[in-house]
Amino acid sequence: MSWLDRFPLLWLSVLALWMAVAPITPEPHLIEKLRMLWQGTLARPIDIFDLFLHATPLVLLALRLWRLKSKTGAT
Repeated sequence: MSWLDRFPLLWLSVLALWMAVAPITPEPHLIEKLRMLWQGTLARPIDIFDLFLHATPLVLLALRLWRLKSKTGAT
């Protein structure tokens, strides 16, 4: 996973934030798709793809921060 360490943290944070709230109105897709997943109505392939599209940058940011913390030995 050293490829993830090469991503600048600032840009990864901006991308994750942008994809998490896009589109702002009427409701962010990530919120909508998570609600559909919670309700059990997330069934269409386009909705599943949309969930992965909007959640992937957040997952990558979390992994990057976890790797950064484990490298520095911070507690």
